[in-house]
Amino acid sequence: MVQQVEARHLPEGTMTTIEKVISTCQRTVVGKKEVVEALLVGLLCEGHILLEGVPGVAKTTLAKTFSDVTGLGFKRIQGTVDTLPADVVGTYIFDAAKSSFKLQKGPIFTNILLIDEINRNSPKTNSAVLEAMQERQVTISGETMSLPYPFMIIATQSPLEFHGVFPLPEVLIDRFLLSLNVDYPSAEEETLIATRFGAPSSDKIEPALAKDEVSRLIDLTRQVYLASHVQSYIVSIVQRTREVPGLSLGASPRASIALSKASRVGALLRGRMFVTPDDVKQYAPLVLRHRLVPSTSVGAPSMEEVVRTILQETSIPPRTD
Repeated sequence: MVQQVEARHLPEGTMTTIEKVISTCQRTVVGKKEVVEALLVGLLCEGHILLEGVPGVAKTTLAKTFSDVTGLGFKRIQGTVDTLPADVVGTYIFDAAKSSFKLQKGPIFTNILLIDEINRNSPKTNSAVLEAMQERQVTISGETMSLPYPFMIIATQSPLEFHGVFPLPEVLIDRFLLSLNVDYPSAEEETLIATRFGAPSSDKIEPALAKDEVSRLIDLTRQVYLASHVQSYIVSIVQRTREVPGLSLGASPRASIALSKASRVGALLRGRMFVTPDDVKQYAPLVLRHRLVPSTSVGAPSMEEVVRTILQETSIPPRTD
């Protein structure tokens, strides 16, 4: 039975579709292939992405381009200290012509929501996002409403901002499937960016996917086989984060779920219908590093280094199925 599952081939045209999404994004966004792939992982996992990087490295452009290429609805919220929960989820307003209240939906009613500089929002505003991230629904004046399918939040923040920002609570950070560092481009990439900026071009991006194709790919990722010994390997990695000296907080069981999902999509992006330990190793840093909290910031190693060490020290269980 196991061999039959692992031998299952991808449906014809799947890899062509995936490659088309990535290549179409790169026509607008120079480089950043790994980030684009990670955004696709987030979408197919029905998860959310936290983009971290200094200003000017195309975090907003990445999110907008990705939504255009996938053919999904897109809206943006600019994080500010005076952004209210109603500015995100919406509210009821009085219609004088009809002498009644009507619902004015907020920007959260979309497929891909970009929250730019999420750490500038007040804790009260960000708390309104929690229900949407976990339950795919919002509550307005006591009425619960489902969000469009699929739904994904891409949030950005700069690691250099210290004034006018609020630290994100762990309960919110834990809702993000992946945390991605968006770095500076290479010299060659920056030259191409500068050349493209000065050249005439069309702003129109033709979608590489239709919404029903996105749903089909999401369903397909759920069929990717995850053997019991690989699942045990994932759990061992996550549990090790709770035993590392110098960490005040390890990863929660939600991290095990997130790493399982991301590994499935990672296998799919590599043209396989089964997960290998290498898929787990590739996505473990992206899934875990934002969930770990050092006991002290003085002399603490980066959380990515901590995850890399855990991967080196955790053995892969023998296959039992």
